[in-house]
Amino acid sequence: MNRLEEAIGYRFRDITLLQNALSHSSFANERFHNSLKSNERLEFLGDSVLGMVVAEHLYRTCPDRPEGELSRSRADMVCENSLAVIARKLGLGEYLLLGHGEAISGGKNRPSILADAVESVIAAIYLDGGFAPAKEFIHKFVLTTVTAEKPRNMDYKTAFQELIQQKKGQTITYELIRESGPDHNKEFVVQVCVNGNSVGEGIGSSKKRAEQDAARNALEKLQ
Repeated sequence: MNRLEEAIGYRFRDITLLQNALSHSSFANERFHNSLKSNERLEFLGDSVLGMVVAEHLYRTCPDRPEGELSRSRADMVCENSLAVIARKLGLGEYLLLGHGEAISGGKNRPSILADAVESVIAAIYLDGGFAPAKEFIHKFVLTTVTAEKPRNMDYKTAFQELIQQKKGQTITYELIRESGPDHNKEFVVQVCVNGNSVGEGIGSSKKRAEQDAARNALEKLQ
């Protein structure tokens, strides 16, 4: 863990927080038979801390850009692919605690798992040392790795909303059709509806990613 702390640039007072951040649900279920011992709760917290820091950075550094562009840039900077790049730079995959099946199927290099680990590490730093070191980590690794000039990965939900709401009175909803697979490898299928009519479906490893995929498919149909 010492090498990882050096790579992160933060020394933990409570090393169990870092260990928890690296514990995938497949490991927690296999080892403890309890998914609450995985990094999923930390991921939830880290996602919020990351989003706030990136949003503040964009607000302060891009005073001439409208809300829609800021939203797309933020989505690009915190998307799965961007966070996976950061995880690989830090070598997080080497330290991940995975269940046997996930380990042999290449989980240490799976973008979704790596991205979740980055968010979990951010939360662990936040809980261990407060907001300042968490913000420093985000500035050091996230804001320097992904440029805020032009979004590379479209925030399809925002783009779809902007397109549909050019006409007044339009209601957009996302509905979960089904979910399948074990806890450590879920697949979600979501449909996006406009005024109650389905206009696209999407698949993803989380509801959030399935919604983005549904919005992407809907945009392609409309355009």
